[in-house]
Amino acid sequence: MPRSGFQVSAGELAERFGLALRGDATRLIDGVGTLAGAGPTQLSFLANPKYRGQLAASRAGLVVMRAADADGHDGDALVASDPYVAYARIAALFEPVEAPEAGIHPTAVVHPDARVEQGAAIGPHASIGARSRIAAGASIGPGCAIGEDCEIGAGSTLVARVTLVRRVTLGQRVLVHPGAVLGADGFGIALDRSGGGEPHWIKVPQLGGVRVGDDCEIGANTTIDRGALEDTVLEHDVRLDNQIQVAHNVRIGAHTAMAGCVAVAGSTTIGRYCMIGGAAGIAGHLEICDRVVVTAMTLVTHSIREPGEYSSGTPLMDSRSWRRNAVRFKQLDALARRVGTPSKGEE
Repeated sequence: MPRSGFQVSAGELAERFGLALRGDATRLIDGVGTLAGAGPTQLSFLANPKYRGQLAASRAGLVVMRAADADGHDGDALVASDPYVAYARIAALFEPVEAPEAGIHPTAVVHPDARVEQGAAIGPHASIGARSRIAAGASIGPGCAIGEDCEIGAGSTLVARVTLVRRVTLGQRVLVHPGAVLGADGFGIALDRSGGGEPHWIKVPQLGGVRVGDDCEIGANTTIDRGALEDTVLEHDVRLDNQIQVAHNVRIGAHTAMAGCVAVAGSTTIGRYCMIGGAAGIAGHLEICDRVVVTAMTLVTHSIREPGEYSSGTPLMDSRSWRRNAVRFKQLDALARRVGTPSKGEE
């Protein structure tokens, strides 16, 4: 729901966000919408060229677009080099955000050895463990569980039912969505074959923690395991979508973003400004350099040392074709041998 009664003029938006205005500076805007759905008092944007055909028929009162698209447009426009970024900044004006009330709710449980600074907000049924510290301006939502030796920086928000198990450090302005679990045990086990009995698994203690830099966002039901010896690390401005698994001792570089259901195995290092598509799988003990794009459903099984876009898997096809091709996959090695192309192991 947009902010009730909030209006802003096109001229004010142009001045506030450093954009060029083409059209009526007095036009009032009270919300945002898509090109197809926005009305005369709403702002929309054109960033993807495939939606350019909707511009002529759009009823939006104000549209953010590039200069080339604004040329010849009859309506009011804000000109931006990156319309989507400009739209994101403007749209935030219309999102209702209620500041939490500072203080500790009567139903919250705070360990005597924990420290909650004045100005922090601790919501209903939250719990704060021993030696944990909550900075001024941080907000701990309903039902959150903060374990031992955790630290939450100023301006950070745990929305609801977030669990920080132990030894988790969040920087400033970190946003963690409901159901996320940080600092649970990494999956460390060793197969014990000693003695005369049946081999069995023994647990490897996970003695590290989790460190999350400033301005990160962690999606709903995402899990980030603490390290076995050293910490699992997210550098600043990392953005994780929902239902992502980050295993122990992973390091994710600054400004990297991952879409939903990505799984990163242990001790892998991912560089800065990487983009990992949904449901991609990244094997353990790998290194991915800066500025790599991994497309959705890709399986990464070896290190990536050159920036660029990487993909794996096969595209969608009808089931009959898929079954025929799947049979032929098994014949590729024999075919390569017949035509004299050596496999990697034969070179």
